[in-house]
Amino acid sequence: MELNGREINEKFVRGLIEEVLKQYGTGENPAPPIVGYGVGPTPSAGAAPSASAVLRETGTAAEGKSRDEVVIAVGPAFGASQTKTIVGIPHADVLKEMVAGIEEEGLKARVVKVYRTSDLSTIANSSAKLSGSGIAVGLQSKGTAVIHQKDLTPLNNLELFPQAPLIDLETFRTIGKNAAKYAKGESPNPVPVRNDQMARPKYQAFAALLHIKETEHVDESRQAVEVVLQGQ
Repeated sequence: MELNGREINEKFVRGLIEEVLKQYGTGENPAPPIVGYGVGPTPSAGAAPSASAVLRETGTAAEGKSRDEVVIAVGPAFGASQTKTIVGIPHADVLKEMVAGIEEEGLKARVVKVYRTSDLSTIANSSAKLSGSGIAVGLQSKGTAVIHQKDLTPLNNLELFPQAPLIDLETFRTIGKNAAKYAKGESPNPVPVRNDQMARPKYQAFAALLHIKETEHVDESRQAVEVVLQGQ
């Protein structure tokens, strides 16, 4: 059977992941297992939502009119085919902490899902244009995050958090707080982040595979949609 470019790419990355897991699969901080992170087959178009889905769609995302809102924009696989960050933090918990951080600053959060791209900067910048305050937090499924502003170019941003393995729930909450502060016109101190030189080699191949799987869910014909946590 002839493989296309994407299948070859994924097969190669899977091989790298197996080597990573062999090297780091023991000790106090093992690399995460592959199962459960959305690296299985991509569901066919029109398939019913997974029973494990975190988010429920409520309609097309409209441009916000309220200056006291911050948009949290997630990637196309977030809370659906992928339900955890690269280090196993449930997406539901990520959103709850980020919303709590925004609300602690007296603002409200609105969550949207972007389907037309898996690029973090574009997810955040396009969603900042939907935010009544002009501020949005972009989130990829693996946990990479950015705080963006509507009048900036996609590759410029307010704060970027590129090392998903080092972002814990406390950091996600603080990201929400800082986003709300920007929305209020303040200039907060940057969110403190941990530094681990081994994080990149330990997770690089796994991160690449998760991004490949997220990109498989891109649908350029779909507009951003409003989403809420299941049960809300």
